[in-house]
Amino acid sequence: MDERLQRALTARTHGELSPVLASLPLESPGTTSLIAAAGGRISRRGPWRVPRALKVESAYGRVHLDLSEAVIEHPLVDIELRLGTGKARITVPRDAIVDLDGLRTEWKDTRYKARRRSGPGGPTIRISGAMGFGRLTIRHARR
Repeated sequence: MDERLQRALTARTHGELSPVLASLPLESPGTTSLIAAAGGRISRRGPWRVPRALKVESAYGRVHLDLSEAVIEHPLVDIELRLGTGKARITVPRDAIVDLDGLRTEWKDTRYKARRRSGPGGPTIRISGAMGFGRLTIRHARR
């Protein structure tokens, strides 16, 4: 272990570091948490623990996920939306990076304006899935 640690600490390139890290286990994505409702309102706000993978399903109704005060333990959080009708709003941390490449919308475009500068170390929030007749609004927390 001491030899590996010394090689890792003195590595100057990815090529020198890769053999040292090769036998380490890959990060397990874990299980996907599900929040579902046929109708009505789905809301998570305040200090709640965000899982690595979250699936949100609603046939009709509103969805509000506020991650601004949430405990985010993973550098990457996958949120899969499966929404029929109704709107969704997601508030992400101020320094988060948002990836919407995997999201398909049927009727209205997503409202999201990326921050000009995001601080280092913020989580990446990857949003995927499908939305029917509704709009997704994403905003960064103000504080």
